[in-house]
Amino acid sequence: MLIIRRDRAMTAVSLMLDIAFHAGRSGTVSAAEIADRLGLARRGMEPLLQALSRAGLLDSVRGPRGGYRLGRPPRDIRLAEIVAVALTEDDETAHGPGGRLQSAVIDRLWRDLDDGVREKLQGLTMDDLLRRAAAAGLRRPAAEPITFAI
Repeated sequence: MLIIRRDRAMTAVSLMLDIAFHAGRSGTVSAAEIADRLGLARRGMEPLLQALSRAGLLDSVRGPRGGYRLGRPPRDIRLAEIVAVALTEDDETAHGPGGRLQSAVIDRLWRDLDDGVREKLQGLTMDDLLRRAAAAGLRRPAAEPITFAI
C-alpha cells in the first residue's frame, strides 16, 4: 500500500528530483553529494539508486567523474514509475489489523485512496517537479565552466 508505506517512495522521488535538479541528463551527481543534500545515509540510499538504475530511470556512470544521471528526459519519467520501483524493491510486508470490519471497510477505503494517489502520480513527471522548483525560486546549478590547459 502506497499511502501507509510512503517513506521509501518519498525517498525515491526525492533522489530522482535531486539528480534531475543537479545533474539532468548530461552531468552526473555522486551518491555522497546526494546524501549530503538530502541528509540521508549513503548506505541506505544505495539499494534504491541501484533499483532505479536497473529500471532504466537512472544511468550509473563509473569512473572519477562518475555518479548518477537521469536515464531518460525528465518529461518521460512519471512519478508513478519511480514509486512502483521503490515499492517493488521493498520486501517488507505491511500488516494491519484483521477482522470483518477491517476487510469490508478499511481495506477497501485504503485501496480507493491508494488508487487515487497512483492516478495523481501517473499524471506527474520529473519535469513537473522541476517546474515547481523553478516556481519556488530555486535555481538549478550552472554547468561547470570549461577550462583548457596547454
